[in-house]
Amino acid sequence: MERTILIRIGEIFLKGNNKGFFVSTLKSNIMHALAGIECALVNTQNRMYIEKYSGEDEPEIIERLTKVFGISSISPAVKVKTELSVIADACSDIFPESGKFRVSVNRADKRLPLTSMEIAGDIGEIMLNKKKNRTVDLYKYDFEVNVDIRENGMTYIYYDKIPCQGGLPVGCGGNGMLLLSGGIDSPVAGYMMAKRGLKIFAVHYHSFPYTSEQAKEKVIELAKEISAYCGEITLFVVPFTEIQYAIKENCKIEYMITVMRRFMMRIAERLAAENNCGAIITGESLGQVASQTMESITVTNSVAKLPVFRPLIAFDKTDIIEISRKIGTYETSILPYEDCCTVFLPKNPVIRPTIGTAESFEKKLDVDGLVENALSGVEVYRCKY
Repeated sequence: MERTILIRIGEIFLKGNNKGFFVSTLKSNIMHALAGIECALVNTQNRMYIEKYSGEDEPEIIERLTKVFGISSISPAVKVKTELSVIADACSDIFPESGKFRVSVNRADKRLPLTSMEIAGDIGEIMLNKKKNRTVDLYKYDFEVNVDIRENGMTYIYYDKIPCQGGLPVGCGGNGMLLLSGGIDSPVAGYMMAKRGLKIFAVHYHSFPYTSEQAKEKVIELAKEISAYCGEITLFVVPFTEIQYAIKENCKIEYMITVMRRFMMRIAERLAAENNCGAIITGESLGQVASQTMESITVTNSVAKLPVFRPLIAFDKTDIIEISRKIGTYETSILPYEDCCTVFLPKNPVIRPTIGTAESFEKKLDVDGLVENALSGVEVYRCKY
């Protein structure tokens, strides 16, 4: 018997003539995720397997595969020759010695003279004869013996089915520029767009000395944490203090956040263009704060030519927190280091701004010069889990 891990592909099966591109991208992402572990990725028709690895590495391989988008589930399995006696012996050896079970057979190799039901019955009988503490129960069973008979003369046997992320392989949908703050929402937004196939780049606005080096390190750590799912993330840290000072001196206090967000969009779009990104991504949720009302979003969007993806737009905060806990970013997100928005946040920000009013304040500012100065001081970090 040879140990193997069966990989099931999700919606890639629906891609028709483009399926080859998605499969190729997924294979590349799998091998990237398993870097440093000696193993082989085998790709057959509608199946992928991890083979030729040490048994000691299996838990780590499973852990890494569960974070790869495009995989719906995996199963640790054994591979044997397609001979009934060999299959039955393997089933008897690897499954529990007692308990209720049933046998399910998938017979892709139609050259076999027996039907799936007949093969399942024969395997069940042999298992019962070998271990008297086992009983068959087709409905209320403790474990299920899955026997997958393939066309290549090999059979894969497993009983555990581990759910994975699903979605599409990262990179097959292009690149996106994520506005990554130090909060709960934006890492979740990046995770969700990566699940739809986007390769994630990120930009963070840092207001030194009003925001500390610890605040910046927190964001770098968040980028590393979501890179476990998204692959390596290039993070651009943009100095934002000069822009905030200029806004504070020339805008009404209630419009500070609105104008600030418009600058963020301009800078994000410039960085997006330089990195072949086709969209900007934010963690905004409609109505969550004053800058996330429909009117505020409209005013912010008006300076961007690229589409702005807001995957959390209809989510409750509890929904977002649940995902952040699942992907492991929550504890970092709640560390008490303020970002640039909270430092300069007015007590009563406008909730129904207009484009015309925002533009009237920006006429007092050297918008292009401020954007260029900020971009000239960008720090670049390569973030990898």
